[in-house]
Parts: sequence; structure tokens; C-alpha cells
Amino acid sequence: MQLAIVGVGKLGLSLLTGVIARGVMPPQDIGILDTNAARTSDIAAQTGVRVLTPGDLGQAGRIVVSVQPRVFPEIAPWLAQENAGYISTMAGVSAGTIGRRLGTRRVVRVMPNLAATIGRSQTAVTGPREAHDAGDIDFARQLFGAVGQVYELPEHLFNAFTGMSASGPAYVAVVAEALADGAVRMGLPRPLANELAARLLSSTGELLLERAHPGMLKDEVASPGGTTIAGLEELEAAGVRGGVMKAVIAATRRGTELGKDQED
Repeated sequence: MQLAIVGVGKLGLSLLTGVIARGVMPPQDIGILDTNAARTSDIAAQTGVRVLTPGDLGQAGRIVVSVQPRVFPEIAPWLAQENAGYISTMAGVSAGTIGRRLGTRRVVRVMPNLAATIGRSQTAVTGPREAHDAGDIDFARQLFGAVGQVYELPEHLFNAFTGMSASGPAYVAVVAEALADGAVRMGLPRPLANELAARLLSSTGELLLERAHPGMLKDEVASPGGTTIAGLEELEAAGVRGGVMKAVIAATRRGTELGKDQED
């Protein structure tokens, strides 16, 4: 068995479905383990992967740990396998902390986002020399490269990446909802407003990739004395820019807090 995924919540399931859909590895080489036995069985039946017990983990070459950081200390004793490499999606928990609990230096930290389900995630990857030497980093890059772009970062930047990119879809969804609500307030039908907001954010992302700075795109749209600059004035008055920055900062700090909880 090439891969075991422990925890098939939103993130674990996103990875599982993306890897299978894009042919990274066949489902028969993947096993899943989760506390929700009924849901795990349903996922296995739909995807063709194996349902595992803790005792089966010794058969896995590599183990993805996709659980909430608070439960990690409870499961670490049976997660620890002598010859496995580990890939952790746990926010805030350092590779060193994971390694100490599992008794290995073969630990890769990754942080994808929900766009893995459509093959457009941004995933950060980091790990110590032992993980590089064992091929675990390359394996993680291949795994998550099938569901989007992969960025290798030093570990001290991981919480900032989490606060922006991993949490970011929620921030952008709030913006989309607000745009649609404004359009509905001014008379557009709700289904049309929701579709326009989604397409607007998607196409704007593509445009931003072609600009050297977001301000360039903003200036292109905002003509002198026009409608856009009037709208931008209201955004500045409402503190939208500062609010978004504070959201990233708060999420980054929360990631640091989660990591400190695991160091005890």
C-alpha cells in the first residue's frame, strides 16, 4: 500500500478524490482511516480505496495525517510506524513536534486549500533533510502537484501561508457573497447575482496573474470621476482593505497558537 490517509474530512477527502481523479495512483494502493466508520465505508465504496484499522498502518509506505491538531496527541501512539514517512496537513504543528511524537525525522508538512477538489490548490511543502533524502518531499510534491501548484517554503513562513492561502477561500467567499448581496439590493435576481459574483472573482484572478501588481488592475478599471472610483471610496471608508489584512494576521497568529499547544 503506497498511501494511507488518516482523517478524511474536507481536506483529506479533497486530496483523496483529486489524486484518484487525476490518476496519481490507483485507488487500490490507497487506504483510509477515520473515526466516522459509516462515512469512511461510504467513501471507500464510492472510490475503491481500502478501509483501514490502526493495525493496518504498518503496511503503508507513507501516511497522510489530516486531522485536527487537538486530536494528534491521542492518536500519535498508534500512528507511529517504524518505516513510514509522514505528510501532515495539521495547521500550526511543526515538523519537529510531529517527529518527536512519532519517533521519526521523516516528516513533511503540507498546507493545501479547498481548491484541491478542482485541481487548483496552492500547497506549501516543507520538511527536514531526512524527508528529502527518503524521497518524501518529492512524493508530497507529486501528490499535491496533481491538485494544483506546489510551493516549497521554509517552515517559519508556513503559518503565514496558512493564514492567507489555506484560509483564503473563506475570505474570498465572503467578498463574493457581499457582491451578490449588493447586486440583489439594487434589483438583480439572486441566482444571476451569485453567478456573476463567482465568475467575476474567477476571471479577476486570471487577470491578476498577468499584472505585476494588483494596483495596476484596480487603476485600469477606475476611470476618472466614474462609477468604480465611487465604489472604491466606499470600500476604503468601510475599512475593507484593513479588515482583510487583519484576517490574514489573525489566522497566522492562530496557527502559531495551535503549534504551541502541541509543544507541551
